[in-house]
Amino acid sequence: MEINFSGKRALVTGATKGIGKDIAIQLSKCGAKVVAVGRTKQLLGELEKELPGIETIELDIADWKRTEKVLKTIGPIDLLVNNAGMGWLKSLLDATEEDIDSVFGVNIKALINVTKIVVQNMLDRKAPGSIVNISSQASIAGLLHHTVYCASKGAVDAFTRATALEYGPKNIRVNAVNPTVIMTDMGRLGWSDPKVAKPMLEKIPLNRYK
Repeated sequence: MEINFSGKRALVTGATKGIGKDIAIQLSKCGAKVVAVGRTKQLLGELEKELPGIETIELDIADWKRTEKVLKTIGPIDLLVNNAGMGWLKSLLDATEEDIDSVFGVNIKALINVTKIVVQNMLDRKAPGSIVNISSQASIAGLLHHTVYCASKGAVDAFTRATALEYGPKNIRVNAVNPTVIMTDMGRLGWSDPKVAKPMLEKIPLNRYK
Protein backbone atom coordinates (compact mmCIF):
# COMPACT_ATOMS: atom_id res chain seq x y z
CA MET A 1 0.00 0.00 0.00
CA GLU A 2 1.36 3.38 -1.00
CA ILE A 3 1.13 6.12 1.60
CA ASN A 4 1.28 9.64 0.23
CA PHE A 5 1.39 12.69 2.49
CA SER A 6 2.36 15.14 -0.24
CA GLY A 7 1.05 18.60 0.56
CA LYS A 8 0.72 17.78 4.26
CA ARG A 9 2.72 19.36 7.05
CA ALA A 10 3.57 17.12 10.00
CA LEU A 11 4.78 18.14 13.45
CA VAL A 12 6.77 15.49 15.35
CA THR A 13 7.90 15.97 18.95
CA GLY A 14 10.91 14.13 20.35
CA ALA A 15 12.11 13.83 16.77
CA THR A 16 15.89 13.70 17.20
CA LYS A 17 16.33 10.05 18.18
CA GLY A 18 14.64 6.72 18.70
CA ILE A 19 11.05 6.24 17.61
CA GLY A 20 10.54 9.94 16.90
CA LYS A 21 13.47 10.16 14.50
CA ASP A 22 12.28 7.13 12.56
CA ILE A 23 8.77 8.60 12.37
CA ALA A 24 10.15 11.89 11.04
CA ILE A 25 12.20 10.04 8.41
CA GLN A 26 9.29 7.87 7.27
CA LEU A 27 6.87 10.79 7.08
CA SER A 28 9.39 12.66 4.96
CA LYS A 29 9.78 9.64 2.67
CA CYS A 30 5.99 9.62 2.28
CA GLY A 31 6.05 13.20 1.05
CA ALA A 32 5.14 15.14 4.18
CA LYS A 33 6.80 18.41 5.04
CA VAL A 34 8.15 17.55 8.50
CA VAL A 35 8.63 19.96 11.38
CA ALA A 36 10.88 18.21 13.90
CA VAL A 37 10.88 19.35 17.52
CA GLY A 38 13.71 18.42 19.88
CA ARG A 39 15.73 19.74 22.80
CA THR A 40 19.25 19.18 21.47
CA LYS A 41 20.68 21.55 18.87
CA GLN A 42 23.39 19.13 17.78
CA LEU A 43 20.94 16.29 17.13
CA LEU A 44 18.61 18.62 15.25
CA GLY A 45 21.57 19.64 13.08
CA GLU A 46 22.34 16.00 12.34
CA LEU A 47 18.70 15.44 11.36
CA GLU A 48 18.85 18.41 8.98
CA LYS A 49 21.86 16.86 7.25
CA GLU A 50 20.10 13.51 6.97
CA LEU A 51 16.82 14.98 5.72
CA PRO A 52 17.44 18.07 3.59
CA GLY A 53 14.39 20.31 3.64
CA ILE A 54 13.20 19.29 7.08
CA GLU A 55 12.25 22.11 9.45
CA THR A 56 13.66 21.86 12.96
CA ILE A 57 12.72 23.62 16.18
CA GLU A 58 14.90 23.56 19.28
CA LEU A 59 12.36 23.45 22.10
CA ASP A 60 11.82 21.81 25.47
CA ILE A 61 8.09 21.12 25.35
CA ALA A 62 8.04 20.78 29.14
CA ASP A 63 8.24 24.59 29.13
CA TRP A 64 4.53 25.36 28.75
CA LYS A 65 4.71 29.09 27.96
CA ARG A 66 7.65 28.88 25.56
CA THR A 67 5.97 25.99 23.75
CA GLU A 68 2.84 28.11 23.30
CA LYS A 69 4.89 31.05 22.03
CA VAL A 70 6.88 28.99 19.53
CA LEU A 71 4.28 26.57 18.20
CA LYS A 72 1.49 29.09 17.78
CA THR A 73 3.51 30.79 15.04
CA ILE A 74 4.72 27.82 12.97
CA GLY A 75 2.00 27.90 10.34
CA PRO A 76 -0.46 25.21 9.24
CA ILE A 77 -0.16 21.70 10.68
CA ASP A 78 -2.10 18.76 9.23
CA LEU A 79 -0.54 15.90 11.18
CA LEU A 80 0.76 15.77 14.75
CA VAL A 81 2.79 12.98 16.28
CA ASN A 82 3.13 13.40 20.04
CA ASN A 83 6.20 11.22 20.49
CA ALA A 84 8.29 12.97 23.15
CA GLY A 85 8.44 10.96 26.35
CA MET A 86 10.57 10.00 29.30
CA GLY A 87 10.65 7.56 32.19
CA TRP A 88 12.62 6.55 35.26
CA LEU A 89 13.38 2.98 36.25
CA LYS A 90 12.43 3.19 39.93
CA SER A 91 10.18 1.48 42.39
CA LEU A 92 7.20 3.38 43.72
CA LEU A 93 8.85 4.07 47.07
CA ASP A 94 12.03 5.36 45.41
CA ALA A 95 10.18 7.80 43.15
CA THR A 96 10.61 11.41 44.22
CA GLU A 97 8.31 14.35 43.63
CA GLU A 98 10.79 15.58 41.02
CA ASP A 99 10.69 12.21 39.24
CA ILE A 100 6.90 12.26 39.11
CA ASP A 101 6.74 15.88 37.95
CA SER A 102 9.32 15.31 35.20
CA VAL A 103 7.64 12.18 33.81
CA PHE A 104 4.10 13.57 33.93
CA GLY A 105 5.39 16.96 32.77
CA VAL A 106 6.60 15.55 29.46
CA ASN A 107 4.46 12.46 28.94
CA ILE A 108 1.07 14.04 29.57
CA LYS A 109 1.15 17.75 30.49
CA ALA A 110 3.34 18.77 27.53
CA LEU A 111 1.41 16.41 25.25
CA ILE A 112 -1.85 18.11 26.22
CA ASN A 113 -0.34 21.54 25.60
CA VAL A 114 0.99 20.66 22.14
CA THR A 115 -2.31 19.01 21.24
CA LYS A 116 -4.27 22.10 22.30
CA ILE A 117 -2.12 24.30 20.11
CA VAL A 118 -2.39 22.04 17.06
CA VAL A 119 -6.13 21.44 17.44
CA GLN A 120 -6.67 25.21 17.55
CA ASN A 121 -4.44 25.49 14.47
CA MET A 122 -6.69 23.03 12.63
CA LEU A 123 -9.95 24.59 13.83
CA ASP A 124 -8.86 28.10 12.85
CA ARG A 125 -8.27 26.84 9.31
CA LYS A 126 -11.43 24.67 9.30
CA ALA A 127 -9.09 21.91 8.17
CA PRO A 128 -9.25 18.16 8.84
CA GLY A 129 -6.35 16.69 10.75
CA SER A 130 -4.82 13.67 12.38
CA ILE A 131 -3.13 13.37 15.76
CA VAL A 132 -1.21 10.28 16.86
CA ASN A 133 -0.07 9.91 20.45
CA ILE A 134 2.79 7.50 21.06
CA SER A 135 1.68 5.73 24.22
CA SER A 136 2.99 2.36 25.42
CA GLN A 137 1.88 -1.14 26.30
CA ALA A 138 2.88 0.04 29.78
CA SER A 139 -0.50 1.78 29.85
CA ILE A 140 -2.16 -1.64 29.74
CA ALA A 141 0.23 -4.01 31.52
CA GLY A 142 1.86 -3.30 34.86
CA LEU A 143 5.67 -3.30 34.59
CA LEU A 144 8.01 -3.75 37.52
CA HIS A 145 9.75 -0.52 38.57
CA HIS A 146 7.83 1.45 35.93
CA THR A 147 5.01 2.59 38.22
CA VAL A 148 5.14 6.30 37.43
CA TYR A 149 5.76 5.69 33.73
CA CYS A 150 2.82 3.26 33.53
CA ALA A 151 0.56 5.81 35.19
CA SER A 152 1.62 8.56 32.78
CA LYS A 153 0.94 6.40 29.73
CA GLY A 154 -2.44 5.38 31.13
CA ALA A 155 -3.21 9.09 31.23
CA VAL A 156 -2.15 9.39 27.57
CA ASP A 157 -4.64 6.69 26.58
CA ALA A 158 -7.47 8.31 28.55
CA PHE A 159 -6.67 11.71 27.04
CA THR A 160 -6.61 10.17 23.55
CA ARG A 161 -10.08 8.66 23.94
CA ALA A 162 -11.60 11.85 25.31
CA THR A 163 -9.99 14.08 22.69
CA ALA A 164 -11.07 11.77 19.87
CA LEU A 165 -14.65 12.00 21.12
CA GLU A 166 -14.49 15.77 21.42
CA TYR A 167 -12.93 16.58 18.06
CA GLY A 168 -13.99 13.70 15.83
CA PRO A 169 -17.10 15.71 14.83
CA LYS A 170 -14.70 18.44 13.67
CA ASN A 171 -12.97 15.94 11.35
CA ILE A 172 -9.89 15.70 13.56
CA ARG A 173 -8.87 12.12 14.23
CA VAL A 174 -7.01 11.31 17.45
CA ASN A 175 -5.43 7.90 17.99
CA ALA A 176 -2.77 6.27 20.14
CA VAL A 177 -0.12 3.70 19.26
CA ASN A 178 1.02 1.44 22.09
CA PRO A 179 4.38 -0.16 21.23
CA THR A 180 6.10 -2.68 23.44
CA VAL A 181 9.83 -2.51 24.21
CA ILE A 182 11.90 -0.95 21.43
CA MET A 183 15.62 -0.74 22.06
CA THR A 184 16.04 3.00 21.81
CA ASP A 185 18.27 4.76 24.34
CA MET A 186 15.35 4.80 26.77
CA GLY A 187 14.53 1.17 25.99
CA ARG A 188 18.08 0.07 26.70
CA LEU A 189 17.99 1.92 30.01
CA GLY A 190 15.08 -0.17 31.19
CA TRP A 191 15.53 -3.51 29.46
CA SER A 192 19.22 -4.27 28.83
CA ASP A 193 19.58 -6.34 32.00
CA PRO A 194 18.78 -9.98 31.01
CA LYS A 195 17.12 -10.61 34.38
CA VAL A 196 14.77 -7.69 33.83
CA ALA A 197 14.20 -8.52 30.16
CA LYS A 198 13.42 -12.23 30.59
CA PRO A 199 9.84 -11.94 31.94
CA MET A 200 8.90 -9.48 29.19
CA LEU A 201 10.50 -11.52 26.40
CA GLU A 202 8.55 -14.56 27.54
CA LYS A 203 5.33 -12.68 26.76
CA ILE A 204 6.43 -11.87 23.20
CA PRO A 205 5.81 -14.68 20.67
CA LEU A 206 8.98 -13.84 18.69
CA ASN A 207 10.96 -13.71 21.95
CA ARG A 208 12.81 -10.57 20.93
CA TYR A 209 12.57 -6.81 21.05
CA LYS A 210 12.45 -4.59 18.00
